[in-house]
Amino acid sequence: MQTREAIVANAQGIHCRPSALIVKEFLGYPGKIRIANGSGSCDVSSVMQLLSLEMHQGSRVKIEVEGENEVAVADRLVELFETHFDFPPL
Repeated sequence: MQTREAIVANAQGIHCRPSALIVKEFLGYPGKIRIANGSGSCDVSSVMQLLSLEMHQGSRVKIEVEGENEVAVADRLVELFETHFDFPPL
């Protein structure tokens, strides 16, 4: 299992669009991915579950990945949570 910590960088936090992007990217991942913070924890299979964590800018997020390509998946999740999203993209 790989464990990482990320700090949400997006000015509006992880709202609907970033959540949808995260869910879409890991849809069908054969292992387990858990995201946790002070509000609770969830997997990345549902936008609503991610939104329920209320991840605002500066929030700490714990990422746990167990399965294929753990290191790459965990690193990619850190990258996504630490991205300054710009919607719509320029």
